[in-house]
Amino acid sequence: MRTRIRLPYGHAIKRFMPRTLLGRTLLIMLVPLVVVQAVALQLFYGSHLSLVSRRLSAAIAGEIAYTMELTRQFPESKDRDWILEMARRQFMLGIRLERGAVLKTRKWTNILGPMDDDLAQALQQKFNVPFTMDWTSSPTTVMIRLQLPDGVLDVEAPRKRLATGTVFLFVGWVVGSALLLFVIAALFMRNQVRAIRRLARSAEAFGMGRDVPPIRPEGAAEVRQAAVAFNRMQERIRRFLAQRTEMLAGVSHDLRTPLTRLRLALAMLPRTDELSADVAEMTADVEEMDRMIGGYLAFARGEATEQAQQVDLKTILDDVAAGARRTGTVLNLDVPADLNLKLRADAIKRAITNLVDNARRHATHVALAAAAQGRSVLVTVDDDGPGIPADRRESVFRPFESGLSGGTGLGLTIARDIIRAHGGEIVLEDSPLGGLRARIRLPI
Repeated sequence: MRTRIRLPYGHAIKRFMPRTLLGRTLLIMLVPLVVVQAVALQLFYGSHLSLVSRRLSAAIAGEIAYTMELTRQFPESKDRDWILEMARRQFMLGIRLERGAVLKTRKWTNILGPMDDDLAQALQQKFNVPFTMDWTSSPTTVMIRLQLPDGVLDVEAPRKRLATGTVFLFVGWVVGSALLLFVIAALFMRNQVRAIRRLARSAEAFGMGRDVPPIRPEGAAEVRQAAVAFNRMQERIRRFLAQRTEMLAGVSHDLRTPLTRLRLALAMLPRTDELSADVAEMTADVEEMDRMIGGYLAFARGEATEQAQQVDLKTILDDVAAGARRTGTVLNLDVPADLNLKLRADAIKRAITNLVDNARRHATHVALAAAAQGRSVLVTVDDDGPGIPADRRESVFRPFESGLSGGTGLGLTIARDIIRAHGGEIVLEDSPLGGLRARIRLPI
């Protein structure tokens, strides 16, 4: 017995996962790339950049300490000026001592990179006195102020001696390469997914009975193979439908010949009192068999030849209602204008007519309505008849089950086949009128 392992937070992860193949493929490609780049950046930032920054900061702090030590060893004004001038020339440090001044300590603003923290640590190790740093006032220099026993030491250090431009170059390379690879992968995968989407649209349209031309195989080998398989399947189904229609036409001819002979024989029988009732019943049976064959054959021929077109559903329902009213049925029609769908008009008319005929045979009042609901259209046929028990509503869609109490037994079967061939569905449920409701949902 296999045990499924459920990962913690699995449902939460699935909720944020992309639902499309393109999104998931890009995620599979992008996540490892970002992880690798992040690891490389961390290694560079944590080792090379940090080491270089610490050495540069230690050098600046050491040069400041060395300069101040020389000024203490040679306190003469002339010597001190010469030492500070040499520090400016050799170390590029502008050093000035404000004697008697008191440092006002304040928090400096952190910048990107480890340079400010490393310089602060180096100054703390060399001097161990209060100090401040200003990295933001000037784009070229760093202002350092240290509190010494005899005053405040002002130091202007070149920013280029502390900052390493390689960090920005490396970050730019990491981000730029990731974006470039992402764009290339997105363009490549978009072309692959386009072929899959075209295949899905063609399969959906063909499943709804629309005339779909063969798909041109393109994309990856697996996608091409799927397109070729779809074309072959489509051709086999069309060949099957054509053979079925030819077979039914032959069956119709073979069955109607003896039915015609039976009808003629019944018509020639003498109309005696003993035979009159039997002849009438047999004639009705022959007519019912003829209607059954004609109805199913008309359905099969229509499915095989009729193509879906953009039609107004209101026109179809008006014709159905008019036909029902000509038979004396009390029918209420509630259909808005401009319900345009791509349908096989004759097939849909036949399906709804079958439902209305089934309703009027068992009821005195019928209501036919339609309304748009989002990306679909809802059609309902209600009656005030006895209805059908809930446990038998699915079985009446089977052939020769729906006609147990009248009809040929194929009306609901044909109606469901037609609706499903359009990508819709039909269900039976309780009607607000007290009888049965047939609810049809057709995609727009």
